[in-house]
Amino acid sequence: MGYNPDSAIETKCVQAGWQPKNGEPRVLPIYESTTYKYDTSAEMAKLFDLEPGYMYTRLANPTNDAVANKIACLEGGVGAVLTSSGQAANFFALINILGAGDHIVSSATIYGGTFNLLNVTMRKIGVDVTFVDPRASEEEINAAFRDNTKAMFGETIANPSLDVLDIEKFAKIAHSHGVPLIVDNTFPTPINCRPFEFGADIVTHSTTKYMEGHASTIGGCVVDSGNFDWYQNDKFPGLTTPDESYHGVTYAKDFGKNGYIVKIVAQLLRDYGPTPSPFNSFLLNIGLESLAVRVERHCENAQKVAEYLEKNDKIAWVNYPGLKSSKDYELAKKYLPHGTCGVISFGVKGGREKAEQFMNSLKLAAIVTHVADARTCVLHPASSTHRQLSDEELTECGVTPDLVRLSVGIENVNDIIADIENALKAI
Repeated sequence: MGYNPDSAIETKCVQAGWQPKNGEPRVLPIYESTTYKYDTSAEMAKLFDLEPGYMYTRLANPTNDAVANKIACLEGGVGAVLTSSGQAANFFALINILGAGDHIVSSATIYGGTFNLLNVTMRKIGVDVTFVDPRASEEEINAAFRDNTKAMFGETIANPSLDVLDIEKFAKIAHSHGVPLIVDNTFPTPINCRPFEFGADIVTHSTTKYMEGHASTIGGCVVDSGNFDWYQNDKFPGLTTPDESYHGVTYAKDFGKNGYIVKIVAQLLRDYGPTPSPFNSFLLNIGLESLAVRVERHCENAQKVAEYLEKNDKIAWVNYPGLKSSKDYELAKKYLPHGTCGVISFGVKGGREKAEQFMNSLKLAAIVTHVADARTCVLHPASSTHRQLSDEELTECGVTPDLVRLSVGIENVNDIIADIENALKAI
């Protein structure tokens, strides 16, 4: 008896990652230890040659690894690594193959914090970026690439514009230039979309959102498909030439399909250090066990709320990929046939002032700097998460001044709609 790796994804949410042996704890243990004991220095020395095992939790920990393995299984990847936040995951996914003088092509409609990471912080360390309209033609997007372009980036469902990425188009373009496509899959989760099946090479997550699901911990994850050939050109010397900071190991050669993830662990976690607490990973695993049922409820509720908003005469516009009126409805049917996410963006007639009045009148839905957990919450991105962006950058990200981001929870949908209706009456 035991877990079958070919099981459905709902079963993997519960069973994958931790496989207890006879007499071991059924629930994933919290290995809350910084270090690990060995009988001889020779055994310890093997770990510094990157043989499997544990020496220091900044690099690896059994609890963290079990949860990373579960997420890799859910996404259909060969390996994964957890980070202390989603931002750290996106940074690691990119900087693992980038250096000063390199260039990224990114969809413009991405989360404001990630936009700022690429547009400001990474420029400061010598990495340039060109943002493209994801709906632009292949010819227009191809024109953004340079000889020093090393990666292409996008979000499956953009936060908060909810634009759906044409993953196959982006993958085709990226691969024609010999670079990987990195996709942030936070909003759909692998329950609703597995980007590797459409040609993406690396997937990232803010596990803070639906994966953990209860607003208890922050975290991130990088997953590798194992499909990208790092040797096809000379763009990725960090993976294809010896790393003198680690005994001359060549990651892509010495670790094959696992080389990309091993490099993150051995080099980036070692030097940058954003390792999650094992306790946080334990809580994340509890969230993952119910991910499939929660995501289904989030999407079911959001669809009903979006349909209600679309019919309300105090609402100027509604954007939800599950609506037939959505500009991305056909893309959603292709990439997300079982549901999109629980997040809706919409505008209240009267602009920013009325939007803030509406939000202040909500009772059940809380105004918080968060999204995608069990509780319904609401945010005005232009004055909060995207506040650091100029009006031009807001437009580029798909954020209008009147945009309200509503994250629909798993409460009874009639209570959610009643709260919205009462708040709209107040304006």
